[in-house]
Amino acid sequence: MNMKWFSIAALTVSLAAPAGMITAKAHAAPAPAQSGYYQDRPWDQPPEDYRDVQRQGFHDGIEAARNDWARHSHKDADDHERFRHPPVDRQYTSDYRESFKHGYSEAMHHMQNERHDMDRDHDHDRPY
Repeated sequence: MNMKWFSIAALTVSLAAPAGMITAKAHAAPAPAQSGYYQDRPWDQPPEDYRDVQRQGFHDGIEAARNDWARHSHKDADDHERFRHPPVDRQYTSDYRESFKHGYSEAMHHMQNERHDMDRDHDHDRPY
């Protein structure tokens, strides 16, 4: 009788041991992505809190970057006529210039990343 109980106990331990080793581990959920300008809007849209002058500067910066990219020009944002002589009242000049640089930088960053993505597509099977 003791042998029977010993066998049952041994069988129980041998079956329970692997189950104990395969315990589910709790992992922290990944932190949600921080909300910011880059995730809440398309790259070529100015931030929501920009005023009209800043929106104009942002769009002008994007257009300047697109023109530089198309001409393979290596200018900086501050080399452009609209940056040096903003088409806004003097009191808004710094806001315009700051948002112009932001738009220029966003566009250049986007176009460089887009080019690098295409460089990795050696068989050119991407539809875009």
